[in-house]
Amino acid sequence: MRILVTGGAGYIGSHTLISLLSKEHEICVVDNYVNSSPIALDRVRRLTNHDFEQHDLDIGNGPELSNVFTKFQPEAVIHFAGLKAVGESERDPLLYYHENISGAISLLKAMDACNCRQIVFSSSATVYGEPCYLPYDEKHPLAPINPYGRTKYFIEEIIKDWTKTDNNKKAILLRYFNPVGADNSGEIGEDPDGIPNNLLPFIAQVAVGRLEHLNIFGDDYDTRDGTGIRDYIHVSDLADGHAAAVNYFTKMSGVEIFNLGTGNGISVFEVVEAFKQASGKDIPFHIAPRRNGDLPAYWAESKKANNLLGWSANYTIDDICRDSWHWQSKNQEGYK
Repeated sequence: MRILVTGGAGYIGSHTLISLLSKEHEICVVDNYVNSSPIALDRVRRLTNHDFEQHDLDIGNGPELSNVFTKFQPEAVIHFAGLKAVGESERDPLLYYHENISGAISLLKAMDACNCRQIVFSSSATVYGEPCYLPYDEKHPLAPINPYGRTKYFIEEIIKDWTKTDNNKKAILLRYFNPVGADNSGEIGEDPDGIPNNLLPFIAQVAVGRLEHLNIFGDDYDTRDGTGIRDYIHVSDLADGHAAAVNYFTKMSGVEIFNLGTGNGISVFEVVEAFKQASGKDIPFHIAPRRNGDLPAYWAESKKANNLLGWSANYTIDDICRDSWHWQSKNQEGYK
């Protein structure tokens, strides 16, 4: 299948390219490299021994995006591109609403212009908000509690409305939990700008000496060890979930929604201990005040993806920490 991937040089996008290329899909990547590096794409080519189109382009640039669509003529789109930091979204919500929502609308217009009617959207478990029950399943009420999560929710609604304009339009909304880890080659991985917002890259940078210590935001939650519990999913499992979603287009119509997670919650202290074991490094940490908006615990119910997509998460937290350490120790300054 001819697939256009927005944000394909990013953390999840680059790993998904490996999964797609291994299945002989023909790929076109569109990325403006705001939160990514073209070096990741060079490494994907080397790892897969496959080439693909690559365009330095902001999806908000409608005319240039339409030109790429006209020339490549994709049969489907996987949409990763967008801003993704919860804290930043609270500091500058208008930036997030403009970039994420306007970008999605520009993308859908370009799809319409060339009769591309299939999209996989990179959504997030943040659309659920405070849990009414756990684990979250796809029928859980949606009540995102920050601007980032609301952009994901609004884009989901826009895509649902878009599919209603043509019976041939299909959309798969993938709500995933906490992507972590790296390709087991150590060649591609998560390379955040500045101080990481997410736990695993923060721990990894402490382990290689780029940061002095880890901040753990709260150790007094009502959880088994007082720290927050999350559903950490290996990015390679997540990548395979996108490939499985593309295959599912032939079996569906309209819109389908899938959670992608492991179904298991792991605490911050448990992640720290697993990383210590994987790296052989001490991970000094300080207990910091809780952050606004952090939930005590959440994890996924992914049976729908298991049953319909034939997909399941296979990697453990030990695998995740091993691969994260392999990537970070091999690339201490990331792609720089």
